[in-house]
Amino acid sequence: MARNSNDTSLPSVRTMPTGLLIKNFIPYYRKHIGVLLFDLCCAAFTSIGELILPLIVRGITSRAEAGTLTAKFILNFGIIYVLLRIIDTAAQYFMNNRGHVMGAAIETDMRHDLFEHLQRLSFSFYDETKIGQIMARLTSDLFDITEFSHHCPEEFFIAGLKIAISFVILIRINVLLTVIMFMQIPLMIVCTIYFRIRMRKAAKMSRYQIGEINSRAEDSLLGIRIVKSFGNEDVEKKKFEKDNNYFYTVKQLQYRYMAGFHAMVRLFDALMYISIVLAGGFLVLNGKIQISDLTAYVLYAGTLLQTIKRIAEFAEQFQRGMTGIERFLEIMNVEEDIKDNENAVNIQKAKGDVRFENVSFKYHDNKENVLENINLDIKAGESVAFVGPSGGGKTTLCSLIPRFYDVDSGRITLDGTDVRNISLKSLRQNIGVVQQEVYLFSGTVYENIEYGKPGASKEEIIEAAKKAGAHEFITELPHGYNSYVGERGLKLSGGQKQRISIARVFLKNPPVIILDEATSALDNESERLVQNSLDALAVGRTTLTVAHRLTTVKNADYIIVLTDDGIAERGSHKELIEKGGLYAKMYNMYTE
Repeated sequence: MARNSNDTSLPSVRTMPTGLLIKNFIPYYRKHIGVLLFDLCCAAFTSIGELILPLIVRGITSRAEAGTLTAKFILNFGIIYVLLRIIDTAAQYFMNNRGHVMGAAIETDMRHDLFEHLQRLSFSFYDETKIGQIMARLTSDLFDITEFSHHCPEEFFIAGLKIAISFVILIRINVLLTVIMFMQIPLMIVCTIYFRIRMRKAAKMSRYQIGEINSRAEDSLLGIRIVKSFGNEDVEKKKFEKDNNYFYTVKQLQYRYMAGFHAMVRLFDALMYISIVLAGGFLVLNGKIQISDLTAYVLYAGTLLQTIKRIAEFAEQFQRGMTGIERFLEIMNVEEDIKDNENAVNIQKAKGDVRFENVSFKYHDNKENVLENINLDIKAGESVAFVGPSGGGKTTLCSLIPRFYDVDSGRITLDGTDVRNISLKSLRQNIGVVQQEVYLFSGTVYENIEYGKPGASKEEIIEAAKKAGAHEFITELPHGYNSYVGERGLKLSGGQKQRISIARVFLKNPPVIILDEATSALDNESERLVQNSLDALAVGRTTLTVAHRLTTVKNADYIIVLTDDGIAERGSHKELIEKGGLYAKMYNMYTE
């Protein structure tokens, strides 16, 4: 998406209709309808003073012309106007206080809904979406919702009220001047729409590019050790600069259209004033209108123009709000492709029988199947290892059991029940996964182990750590179980992180375990310690192991050799060695 920084053309950007965005946004006002209605009442009160003032000036001027003006008349009008301004002040306070709080509450509700939806989306969504883009939609895209949700109803309500009341008052004073004044508004609306469309596209591109910058920075900073080890700081600077310069280009477009918009408003400002003054002057010259009426017209023109200016100033905020809502809906409209069936059942403690029946699967962006017609019958408590060349589908096969992805054809059963007919929560509670790349959350050792069973007692957590062979090194840390592990566990070694992840699964205590190359990234000593922990974890559980280090699967009940063509061989280590086939060649090559 990054482009030459000298290219100042606006790329083709698809945007949702404004009406559709508003329709989807309105339900968020439901919980705050009382505050919203009172806020609009306050907005009406703030308009009364501005609409009454021209009538007061007209009344005083006309009486002065007629020679009937008195001090009492002036004071009465003054008192009325002061009272209106006191009400206006109270109304403004409520709008600026409770109105903004309402906006913040709506922003909070939307962020809650978005995060909740993100938690439900499957691996396939995250396979194709940059985390930086997601973070931009979850944070900065929603920042403007507070201002938008508060000001949008107010500004349009006030504008509509002032235009409608002004028209009713002015048409009764002089039809010609009213027509001259209001016939300019449609032309102004057309010009507004022209610039609004372009401002909206530029705003959306700007938000997208912020996400790209986030993604680029996240990718570079998370890999900072690799960057520095290769001395590629300049390479990363160039890549970041490319995205950063394109963001500057998009912002230039945004400000170009915004400048055009405001220039157009100032032009119509001048045209409306001069048309009223010139036409009114000729009408006064010909005795068609009194000076007091012309004065009222000029004041009402000022009120209308001030209203239009406020809408113009709000236009940029409106576009930011619309863009934020649109990018919010783009995520919310992504359907969950992995979800509970209507008749999904909850299971308690599974026995652990796993069966694959004619299972085929391919990823969304692939034309060919990764797995095709796979048939396996794994009994409860059995230990099965999957080996074979990279890309054969070993990890994919195991990922289908907890429904990280769904099969394209065939079915997988747990204790005889199709996994698609088991609720996701109870299915995954019965399956534990230990992966090669361990992810520890930013927090303490205690919190990371507790993640396996939220709310577990301290005794349970310590017992899980002991079973995983982690208790000894944890107690040697500066603060023991309360030691901070750092971002992604960077303060711990690979073996320590892996044993904490195993403790997490021990605490969860599931009947089915998936070990996805859990020791392949470790040194020999760490591998030995972790392998001991894994062996302890596998006792009495159905265990599926994906391995490249073939020496770690010798004791499996049987081994499945998986290739691009499916299951090539199956049997125990001894049987496969004696057979002298693909597994024997792989094993001999590995041991040599």
